[in-house]
Order: sequence, then C-alpha cells, then structure tokens
Amino acid sequence: MPRGGARPYNGDMSSTPAPPTPASASIADVFLAHLAAGDFAQLATLFEPDVSFDALLPDGLRQWQGPEQATRAFVGWFGRVDELELVATSVDHVGPRLQLQWRARVRGGPFGESTHVVEQQVYADPGPSGRIARLTMLCSGFVREHPDAG
Repeated sequence: MPRGGARPYNGDMSSTPAPPTPASASIADVFLAHLAAGDFAQLATLFEPDVSFDALLPDGLRQWQGPEQATRAFVGWFGRVDELELVATSVDHVGPRLQLQWRARVRGGPFGESTHVVEQQVYADPGPSGRIARLTMLCSGFVREHPDAG
C-alpha cells in the first residue's frame, strides 16, 4: 500500500473534476476573483468584523484593523489604476493558514502609462464564521515591468 495508507488506483475508472462553482469555491478563490475584478465592496465581505491586517511593505510595516481599513489598503494599491491584471496566482495551505500569492500588472492612475508589477504573498487565518480574521502580507512593492522603458 502507498504511503499514507491510500489504496492504489486500479485504472478501471476515470473522472474529471468538476470546475469550482461559487458554492464550492474556497474563500481564497473568491478573494482572488474579487481582487482581479477590482470589486472591493465584495472583497470586504470576506473579512471578519475584527479582521487584523499586517503588511511588510518596502517602506516598512503597516497595520490595519477592521474590514473598512483592510479594504482601503487594497483600494490604495489597486483601486486607482486603469488596468489591473493578475498574471500569476497560487493558493496553498500552511497548516490551518491559507497561503495566497499573486503577481499583478497595473497601468494608469498613479503609475501613468508605464506598466508596473507587484508580487504579494499573504497568509490568512480563518475566523469563527469562516471569513478571514487575520492577514499577514509580504509585498515586493510596485516596480516598472520594463525598467528601461520610459
């Protein structure tokens, strides 16, 4: 028997996993979908009323409390741009914590016409209702995608 006690697959059956539906999608998938869409009002609904958010940014540690402040941080980073694209995402677990990682490409607003990229890695702890109670983030900072471009 393979490691972990799992029974070997006998090859007689095949299946195709169903695509996630809103009811079966994880909070991480919903979070990333709202972020990609720039739907910050819906993003706020994923936070517990007493959510805490700590982020290590290039200019130092920042902290926010409550859904309004946590959401305001994301609006500050992504809500004033003309174009937002999540070009890479991943979701995993570290014990009971969710690990979300994304690379975003932005243009417009405070970034002008040049394209900028940012990577953010977040660990999220669930709260009593299943929403996010705590976020801890490491952020690369926004940098020009092509440094030699105007």
